[in-house]
Amino acid sequence: MATRHQVRETIVGFLYAQDVGNDKISNFKDEIFEEKKIRNQQKEFAVELYQGILDNLGAVDKAINEYLKEWELKKVGAIERAILRLGAYELLYTKLDSAVIINEAIELAKELGNETSSKFVNGVLDSIKKSLS
Repeated sequence: MATRHQVRETIVGFLYAQDVGNDKISNFKDEIFEEKKIRNQQKEFAVELYQGILDNLGAVDKAINEYLKEWELKKVGAIERAILRLGAYELLYTKLDSAVIINEAIELAKELGNETSSKFVNGVLDSIKKSLS
């Protein structure tokens, strides 16, 4: 059984793939979920996250862009963009604890991004969190 961290990592992979031009990745999500042992409640969680991000992408991107001081989201690296989209969606649209959401995003940035990704992701998501308070 996959952990929520593994679910989030998989969703970042889907978002990344779509962002770099693989528009058909969602056609294979069931196979990928099965391969990564994402089943039952974790699969429901994964589908909810992925579909929620896609359904609210405009609002999620707008929220992120508000806190990208000298950047535009389209100029942010694709991995960081995917992690930010996941984290921002969770902060804006779920009832999950914001500290857990941000910590998960930081861990994903450390694992998948470069040496500055985690600080960047932390700063943007923390700003979004503070705006919701």
